[in-house]
Amino acid sequence: MSKKTKIDNSKDKTVKSVNNNIRSSVRKLNPILETIVGKKVDVAIRDLQFSDKRISKDIRKTISSAVANAENNYQYDIDKLIIKEAYCGKKFVMKRFMPRAKGRAAPILKRYSSVTIILSEINKMESYGSKS
Repeated sequence: MSKKTKIDNSKDKTVKSVNNNIRSSVRKLNPILETIVGKKVDVAIRDLQFSDKRISKDIRKTISSAVANAENNYQYDIDKLIIKEAYCGKKFVMKRFMPRAKGRAAPILKRYSSVTIILSEINKMESYGSKS
């Protein structure tokens, strides 16, 4: 018996980009990612450009990578791309110690995260909310 191959017949055109080992905690990344979901790619990149957060540069790089994947691998139109999903997850934690008074030590936890950006191409009909 041979294995059956799965055929993906979904009409939804999606592209994914993952950035592993970002030097920031999930708690700091989540509010930034929540603000860009549902926006067009150029608007999201512009918003991150003027953000005060240090980590927005890495998120901007991940979005740019997803756009490059969409353009080169799937020949999608860049102007029609929106951010469908953006989420982050925990990675490893580096544990360091800082010397304190009376010979004690205090732990320092340096947390890492991974960011996943999923882009989707929308049609003109979908963007205006037509009832078809």
